[in-house]
Amino acid sequence: MTLTTIGFDADDTLWHNERFFHLTQERFHDLLADHAPREHLAERLLAAERRNIGHYGFGVKGFTLSMIETAIEVSEGRVPASVISEIMAAGREMLAHPIELLPHAREAIEALAGHYRIVLVTKGDLLDQERKLAQSGLGELFNAVEIVSDKKPEIYRSVFARHGTGPAEGMMVGNSLKSDVIPMIEAGGYGVHVPHDLTWALEHADPPTADPHFAELPDLGALPDLVARLA
Repeated sequence: MTLTTIGFDADDTLWHNERFFHLTQERFHDLLADHAPREHLAERLLAAERRNIGHYGFGVKGFTLSMIETAIEVSEGRVPASVISEIMAAGREMLAHPIELLPHAREAIEALAGHYRIVLVTKGDLLDQERKLAQSGLGELFNAVEIVSDKKPEIYRSVFARHGTGPAEGMMVGNSLKSDVIPMIEAGGYGVHVPHDLTWALEHADPPTADPHFAELPDLGALPDLVARLA
């Protein structure tokens, strides 16, 4: 294939993110332990997240609002104001967590940056994603940054046409099959899956293993070799 542009997801592809959601959800379970069993609470929270994506989008703020909504629902409106306050504080802490790069993230981007257009394509809250990118120290390596409301084939077509030569000559690298890989392949490009130990339940999908535009790597350290083989 002719490859001109490589897109990278951010959260749990370049730096840790989902583990902060898991830690906060454990705190949420403890706060609501008197109102609902753990498994039931987790199901209700996930349902609220799924229901609210269209209203709040992806990211910490929507997650925090979904926790508050779930707390009100499972307690039938009796949740103390002190618990709501603690949920809000947990959300603020998530928005301030330090950035920790995943193994080989910088090295992989540096190895490819001189030969291809490098684009960050991430979804989530604008201010939070901008903060994380600034703290990561990777910002200067990207030719462009796109913070999008969702990741669908038409979004990838637009992004790779705007910052490259179209999705047919593009590659998207990320930890989510549902958001990073499958829609990029559907757009006509190459999708590279780099699994993370923690993946949000709403991001699960079956890998398109039979598709010649699909690849899976153990970590980003293997990406430059893959690109070299394809080129």
